[in-house]
Amino acid sequence: MSILASARLLVVKVGSALVAGSTSGSVDREWLAAFAADASRIAARGQRLVVVSSGAVALGRGRLGLGMRALSLPEKQAAAAAGQSLLMRAWEEALEPVGLRAAQILLTPDETEVRRRFLNARATLETLLGLGVVPVVNENDTVATEELRYGDNDRLAARVAQMVGADLLVLLSDVDGLYTADPRGGTAGDHVPLVNEITPEVEAMAGRANAATAVGSGGMSTKIAAARIAGAAGCATLITLGRRAAPLRAVESGEKATFFRPRTTPAAAYKAWIAGSLAPRGAIIVDAGARAALTKGKSLLAAGAKGLEGRFGKGDTVIVRDLAGAELGRGLARYDADDARRILGLRSDAIEAALGYTSGPLIHADDLALTAALAESF
Repeated sequence: MSILASARLLVVKVGSALVAGSTSGSVDREWLAAFAADASRIAARGQRLVVVSSGAVALGRGRLGLGMRALSLPEKQAAAAAGQSLLMRAWEEALEPVGLRAAQILLTPDETEVRRRFLNARATLETLLGLGVVPVVNENDTVATEELRYGDNDRLAARVAQMVGADLLVLLSDVDGLYTADPRGGTAGDHVPLVNEITPEVEAMAGRANAATAVGSGGMSTKIAAARIAGAAGCATLITLGRRAAPLRAVESGEKATFFRPRTTPAAAYKAWIAGSLAPRGAIIVDAGARAALTKGKSLLAAGAKGLEGRFGKGDTVIVRDLAGAELGRGLARYDADDARRILGLRSDAIEAALGYTSGPLIHADDLALTAALAESF
């Protein structure tokens, strides 16, 4: 089975030069239609897909008559505002004929760096994917500043892959993968089909961005940086040529690509982040029944919670302790401290009546990292 066919959840980054052509600033409908056929085939196999798409600024240039000259930051933001609706219309018109629905998601660095906003954005993406929708993600360039932005959609795509727990990130490039020397510079170089580890030698193979396209901001160096981000989150990365019809099918048919192995699995990376990278804001005390359920990989339900410590908000990290005070694990709270206190000991079907809403368990199993000793018990 191919790497693409075995992936459960894919994030595919599509650059400006693919959506808007090289210099025309108009939608390349033929390429988008071929990519939509790829997307339909992926969906038919039961795989889920997130698209990270550039192109708003490139399309907005044409709409506003700005030409291909260098733009000031306010002009870039204006072009993004004018072009984003064109970009989404292009994706909708490409995907709808093959039976797929698109939904727009605009992100800023806050959505991937601020924990509460990260969790809210992740919940929206997961809901859309559960409904069979293809999220089309872009940076919110209308409000981004030079000091506070991703800088390129390769890095954004890696952050999105991390956010949704993808197992494969596909970066469509202007070359068919990594070479030992930049093939666009006239220097002969060998294609690198597999990278097991991103070393300084691998980083040195990266060339400059493709200035000939006059659109886009990425290059091989940003793609390697994205592969590093994704790999640390347990997500593999595939870099291949985008400027061909149905580029995903082409890779499955044996066309060249470079595959970067991940350093871990998405689930393990996420739980390691919870366990070791986040400062706890409080604690939840649980009874013996809840402790036993946790050892079986279950979520922490309100019914098994007996007490709280600290002032935490929704999405904050809390310690889970048993009645003797022993730490059982750390997880992300789905309720703030006040609401959690109101539902202590309640059955799950009584939470909505008590609060007027429900966010499920106090801590979902996916958001709970057990201590090593407890994890080894199941």
